[in-house]
Amino acid sequence: MSQIIPVRKGEELDVAKLEQFLRIHFPDLPSSPLVIEQFGTGASNLTYALSIGDWEAVLRRPPFGPVAPKAHDMQREYRILSVLSEAFPLAPKPYVFCEDENVVGKPFFLMERKHGVLVDTSFPEETKATPEICRHLSDQMVDTLVQLHSIPYENTVLEKMSKPHGFIERQVHGWLNRYEKAKTETIPEVEALKKWLVSHVPISQAPAIIHYDYKLNNALFSPDLSKAVGLFDWEMTTVGDPLADLGVAMGYWIEETDPELLKTGLGKPPVTVQEGFYTRREFIEAYAAKSGRDVSNIQFYVKFAYFKLAVICQQIYYRYKKGQTNDERFARFGDYARTLIIQSLHADDVKN
Repeated sequence: MSQIIPVRKGEELDVAKLEQFLRIHFPDLPSSPLVIEQFGTGASNLTYALSIGDWEAVLRRPPFGPVAPKAHDMQREYRILSVLSEAFPLAPKPYVFCEDENVVGKPFFLMERKHGVLVDTSFPEETKATPEICRHLSDQMVDTLVQLHSIPYENTVLEKMSKPHGFIERQVHGWLNRYEKAKTETIPEVEALKKWLVSHVPISQAPAIIHYDYKLNNALFSPDLSKAVGLFDWEMTTVGDPLADLGVAMGYWIEETDPELLKTGLGKPPVTVQEGFYTRREFIEAYAAKSGRDVSNIQFYVKFAYFKLAVICQQIYYRYKKGQTNDERFARFGDYARTLIIQSLHADDVKN
């Protein structure tokens, strides 16, 4: 099942205030007390599992402490899910958005709790991880991404919330600015990478709904791993170049031959290093075949994805170094950001 842990120290919620809110908005709740646990994965927004008797929900809120402007917009994610959950069953249904910071300290929203198997750095104990299973999971990830990119966005709130024209150029300059604001040290390779990205911005493909944080540990699968049953963390979702989404997916898709710190920078290596999982090249080729899209410029998108992930890690490390979070998971994020920048600069081809 998905990784549930006791609430981490410093990330506790006010049980009494939250339960009062829940009973006002869900008047038929059982009389049992509110139980709050936390999802252990994720390093950005905080996600909690709530239960009162047999009633369940998931709460999403921004991290504690100062956050980057326009980041962690709970209302935006709520509105996205309001549309997507109707057309894309893997997206959880949102229940209610709350902007009153007196309840849990920040705006938050509640959504449907989906149950399934999370495959991250290991398989469930009861599962024998054969190459066939690994290949099937790879297929499922490709199929889900292709399906998402095929959903019409026209005449929905997503069209009004997004600016697909000039998407990639705007993204490149935006993430370059974010990096400068989150710098904690000078990394020599950054300047060459910045120049390359700015000078190689491709012409965007026809826009589509993109998840933009697409990775294996944001998905849930059925107990036998035969099908995907949930996809989460829609914070970055927008309408834009679908190859940017594919690039991000490849930035997270680690191979056995990758540099050691790239494999272990966030802890244990993900299961994608095991035999049977697609290589990045195989994933890209499968996506191209199933979507019909031209992926000849994928090198740019993969390089940009590594840089974008480096900036996200650098932003988190900046908060850790400034004492805005005490989560020891983030102590190595500065080293990991440097590794991602070097990987981005030298990712001249998507290797087999």
